[in-house]
Amino acid sequence: MRKVTISIQVDAEKLRAIQFYVGKKDSTLESELEDCIAKIYEKFVPAQTREYIECISAPERPPRSSRSVQRTEEADGER
Repeated sequence: MRKVTISIQVDAEKLRAIQFYVGKKDSTLESELEDCIAKIYEKFVPAQTREYIECISAPERPPRSSRSVQRTEEADGER
């Protein structure tokens, strides 16, 4: 899925304090914000819409080769 950047304004002293204490918990502000965004997404976006978005953003699987089916049939015939 394509990523976008969002920006917000926050008091500089509060930001430094958050970064300091998040770092003490072996985390990062970025990872904590990503968790918050995920929770907001799940809270407000209906399940059917989330499922649709996951379906359209999932990478396509390459079509299955008929060779693997032939090999299986050949292996069964040799037994």
